[in-house]
Amino acid sequence: MTLHLYDTYERQLRPFTPINTSFVGIYCCGPTVYNFQHIGNLRTYVFEDTLRRALEYSGYDVKHVVNITDVGHLTSDGDTGQDKMEASAQRQGTTAWELATLYTDVFKEDLHLLNVLEPHVWCRATDHIPEQIDAVRTIEERGYAYSTSDGVYFDTEKLNDYGYLARLDVDGLQAGARVELGEKRKITDFALWKFSPIDEKRQMEWQSPWGVGFPGWHIECSAMSTKYLGEYFDIHCGGEDHIPVHHTNEIAQAQACYNTRLANFWVHGAFLQLGGEKMSKSTGDFLRLQTLIDRGYDPLAYRFFCLGARYRAKLTFAWESLDAAATALDRLRTTAHAWGEPTAEDESFITRFRERVEDDLNMPRVLALVWELVGSNLEKGVKKATLLHFDQVLGLQLDQWQPKAEEDVPTEIRSIAEQRQRARAEKNWAKADELRDKITAAGYEITDAPDGPELSRTVPSRVLQMAEERTAARAEKDWTKADRLRDEITAAGYEIIDAPEGSHIQPIP
Repeated sequence: MTLHLYDTYERQLRPFTPINTSFVGIYCCGPTVYNFQHIGNLRTYVFEDTLRRALEYSGYDVKHVVNITDVGHLTSDGDTGQDKMEASAQRQGTTAWELATLYTDVFKEDLHLLNVLEPHVWCRATDHIPEQIDAVRTIEERGYAYSTSDGVYFDTEKLNDYGYLARLDVDGLQAGARVELGEKRKITDFALWKFSPIDEKRQMEWQSPWGVGFPGWHIECSAMSTKYLGEYFDIHCGGEDHIPVHHTNEIAQAQACYNTRLANFWVHGAFLQLGGEKMSKSTGDFLRLQTLIDRGYDPLAYRFFCLGARYRAKLTFAWESLDAAATALDRLRTTAHAWGEPTAEDESFITRFRERVEDDLNMPRVLALVWELVGSNLEKGVKKATLLHFDQVLGLQLDQWQPKAEEDVPTEIRSIAEQRQRARAEKNWAKADELRDKITAAGYEITDAPDGPELSRTVPSRVLQMAEERTAARAEKDWTKADRLRDEITAAGYEIIDAPEGSHIQPIP
């Protein structure tokens, strides 16, 4: 069996074969550390971590490189505006260097909380200025650059296939341009080195053969990836927003310098959407991992949530969906813990697991297999060993989880239930109903039994919604959509039972 990955460059699934036998090189575009990273950014790093785990699971030695962009990323992809680091430092009344340290540290802590493996190499742009200058010099010497009054630019006219990664209509872009080009020759030309303004002392600037200034955003990744992985390496990853500009320009620079497309595979994760729109720091309206933690969620519940969708499919964030993921993860943890010590692995399940991982990291089907394993008739020790085998790729730290000493039902929910009992004793039915509604809204069901009320978790609303959508899809004979929704319901830890009188949902035992 062979791992297959979707290569954006070729627009198809391709069997993965390493370039050399010593290691698999992966370069992942890291953050621009002018602000906190939102959970949409973090979804990309969860996907990249899953890819690395899958490669290591397949027996490859991996060299994983992640950059930190602490200079050169302008506020506009059109090479206008301020450097994002300098602009943010001015707003916050601090230095760009202090800002970079703060947000880099928080970013690394976020990855730790999500159980994302530490890369083998962290590389900061400001630590690699000489390498970037050398790369710009090579591009210039080979005739792919020109200078203007504000910088050195890449001449995209010199490449016949510029924009192939994104399938850009370069002529159409040029004809439809409605922006000021300044001294740029084409709208697609991009900055390799920007000059510091004559009347301004920047916090981050360096001497170069062309004058005092700072590198462009794209040159840093070309320079650092090739330094650590070579002129043509295995896999370059990032979010899908990098395809039309950043990664397109990285490839152009590699073609000019090395006559390669830089990486054999270009693999991209899709956006996380909030309210149907891409989550973005530029709007100031985004969710941090700390936001989820402050609301009481385990960070690994967010990892579980991300695993419930294909990495190259857009995913919409909703609190109900995160609730479903948290509930499913909790059920998986408690069930696995109750199995006791692991014994022997089940080879049939492991074979199916490997097939699904190798199918372009099909994690929703992996989660469906997890719940099939949970409901199987295998011995508990075998199920435990097999699940921990799966967790090599899932990264949920199932072997480390221990149940909390506290009650399963939160204290505040039990308090409301007690208030309801008193209201019932006083025959205050209106208040009792109001309190029941509060319990229901919190995601719990209260059942009145002879020996007192019983509390239990209800099926999350998001899961119920998916079931309704599946019923509609079946009525329309859209079997593909119906099957996809069944898989998502299973991935959330529930099974849907179809009967002549209708379908119903229940937790997977």
